[in-house]
Amino acid sequence: MIAGGAAAATAADLPSTESTDQYTFQGIIRDGQTPLEGVEITVSGNGVEETAATDASGAWSIGVADPGTYTVSIDPATLPDGISLRDPAEFESREFTTASTSQIGVLFPLQGAGGGGTGGEGGTGAEPGTGGTGGDSADPGGGSAATGTTDSSFWSTVLARSVSGLSFGLLMALGAIGITLIYGTTGVSNFAHGELLTFGGVVFYATTTLVNWPVWIAVIVTLAASAALGWMHDWAIFKPLRKRGVGLVQVLIVTIGLSIALRYFFQFLIGGGILGLSVPRGDILNVGPIVMRTGDVVSMVIAIFVLVAVGLFLTRTRLGKATRAVSDNASLASASGIDVDRVIRIVWVLGALLTGGSGILYTYFIGANIKWDVGFTVLLLLFAGVTLGGLGSAFGALVGAVVVGLVTELSTLWIAADLRYAVALLALILVLLFRPQGILGRRERVG
Repeated sequence: MIAGGAAAATAADLPSTESTDQYTFQGIIRDGQTPLEGVEITVSGNGVEETAATDASGAWSIGVADPGTYTVSIDPATLPDGISLRDPAEFESREFTTASTSQIGVLFPLQGAGGGGTGGEGGTGAEPGTGGTGGDSADPGGGSAATGTTDSSFWSTVLARSVSGLSFGLLMALGAIGITLIYGTTGVSNFAHGELLTFGGVVFYATTTLVNWPVWIAVIVTLAASAALGWMHDWAIFKPLRKRGVGLVQVLIVTIGLSIALRYFFQFLIGGGILGLSVPRGDILNVGPIVMRTGDVVSMVIAIFVLVAVGLFLTRTRLGKATRAVSDNASLASASGIDVDRVIRIVWVLGALLTGGSGILYTYFIGANIKWDVGFTVLLLLFAGVTLGGLGSAFGALVGAVVVGLVTELSTLWIAADLRYAVALLALILVLLFRPQGILGRRERVG
């Protein structure tokens, strides 16, 4: 829907306010990376009519006490010269109905005088999947490019989207490898895997924003908690199911039920809105025509380092080789003296650890915020990366996730951002039509 333009930015960037208001309409108005001050926004309805002007950082916020339907309008006359609303009939004035979400982000996509997008930042979660081009997306699971460009030329935009797609693919690879390791050793397609990603983001939010621990301690606690959750998954649920000889279809249904239960447990804990992290994404960096934040660069470096470490673990250590042996043939591995149950337990811990780390990085990719269902929104992409690379192949999951990330971000050059996930899944279908085993999967002989 949104393909370029200055827009409302993330909930994490908004100023904190002490208020008794139950609901808050908010956003940040920017022209590219430049905040727009003095732009007037009005919220009216239910006997309320309040107007606020954006401050020096481009932020605005209006609170209301009662639930209901409100009209949120922008005054185009207060926009700077050369900047105008893109599609005023749709975006100048819109209605929003308050629900369980206490913070309601409102997106105002802008354009330059010539009609082209001004390269602004994405909006908060009022409209899922509508993050602006080249900006901070605040819609978990619907986030657009985390990398922007100072140059409006096509090839500069392609370069920026490619970098963003690579970043997205690398952090997805951490979660996808967890899926493929679990599938390879147990045959279980874990549809609750997205909640492991959400769990990492929620614990990181709690440790950094609620209790204000240093980031390095928060990271350690988050990873330890994620590993413990993976251990609990196998100890409390999946090992007993294996011992009882429960079929894979029944186990699949268990994972779906577990996904639903965990997802709504997270909603009970943190609410249905988007929550901003107190840890900033870092300063803006200009690398040629590419605009990034230091947090994005650090995330990419961390993802690459962890993926290399996982590759070395699988290929150079006895435990890694045992994991691959169990993945290839669990019965033969057991006959060779390998403790299959121990390997599976370690795989669950490792998979949850990687996915919890992916949850930390993903919160920054989507604008330093977290939502109760953020993992569920990218679960299908995780499975797409695993299937595209080849089921059961950790290295295939890496390649598949990077391909999905690149296709997802580059597709927004030509189509609405809302459709980019569909394009990634279409690419998956096309690849599997010509190579059913995936990019790095092995061709199986039947019969």
